[in-house]
Amino acid sequence: MPVMVPVSTPEWAIVGVSVALLVVLLIVLVSRRRRSKEVAGKTGEPGAEKIAAAMPAGLGVGLRKTRTQFLARLQEALTGSGDADRRLNEIEEVLLSADVGVKATQALVQSLRPRMRDLGSADALRDALREQMRQTLAAAPVDDVPERPHVILVAGVNGVGKTTTIAKLAKRYIDSGYKVLLVAADTFRAAAAEQLQTWAQRIGADCVRQQSGSDPSAVAFDGAAAAVARGVDIVIVDTAGRLHVKQHLVEELRKVARTLGRQISNAPHEVLLVIDATTGQNALGQAKVFQEALTLTGIVLTKLDGTAKGGAVFAIKSELGIPIRYVGTGERVEDMAPFDPQEFVDALFEADSAPAASSSS
Repeated sequence: MPVMVPVSTPEWAIVGVSVALLVVLLIVLVSRRRRSKEVAGKTGEPGAEKIAAAMPAGLGVGLRKTRTQFLARLQEALTGSGDADRRLNEIEEVLLSADVGVKATQALVQSLRPRMRDLGSADALRDALREQMRQTLAAAPVDDVPERPHVILVAGVNGVGKTTTIAKLAKRYIDSGYKVLLVAADTFRAAAAEQLQTWAQRIGADCVRQQSGSDPSAVAFDGAAAAVARGVDIVIVDTAGRLHVKQHLVEELRKVARTLGRQISNAPHEVLLVIDATTGQNALGQAKVFQEALTLTGIVLTKLDGTAKGGAVFAIKSELGIPIRYVGTGERVEDMAPFDPQEFVDALFEADSAPAASSSS
């Protein structure tokens, strides 16, 4: 009977088998991870990062740049030594540096002056200033849709984020169950109508437009007629913003408004001016030009997250008497909210705790 001699396995074979086992293990792990992601997507259970990314950017984030400069200097003024007049002068300098504006700053300081004896501590003085700032921005509540079709005329110079703002506003109404029609009456700026139509398709709104160079009032006429025929709830009309031909702009806007009024009773029901927050005090000059043409009912402040000049909202409200209606705090279509004076001032006074946001409309 032959003797069985054991044969040793070569080292290269052992290494090969080990590598193969590792490859198989990696394939299994990757496959399981991919499958778990697919299941999470189907069941609507995204991770924390997805949830955070889907949430609108709030005022706490939007006011970071303004707050960073404002709070530190304000604290120095509140806790500084000296008599009441000196402390008020320091507070005045802080407000002016935050672009609050001369008129609003003077009103705030004067409201504090007779109370300085009772406002002995820094906390009491801070609280008093905060309350006065809230009152400065306070405005009567607005009934969004008192009659239908409700016509909103949107104005603003080129580059302020007007088209994106219209899309954000339309999306808010659509999400609330309203049927929305966009009217591309900015026929001067190249590709303005195409951009608005693209937004309309993206958010689920109708859009009325004509070729570039068409008469804006003719587009407004078509839009108003379409709104009535289709039973639309909200009509948002885009307009041109070329300040370099001021008089022509003023006459054009007046004509568009008259055309809308002939088609729909009391239209436009709202006239919103879109202002870029990064322009600070320059926004006042823009608003005055548009006030020559239209009776402005509200301001939409864009790019608030990209500026240290957020205090300009006080100047706008004090100088023009026009309420801030909405603020844009981020890039996405969700990143716009109705303006809340208390929330705005509270966000201005609260220390940072949120991650930074990118600049946008």
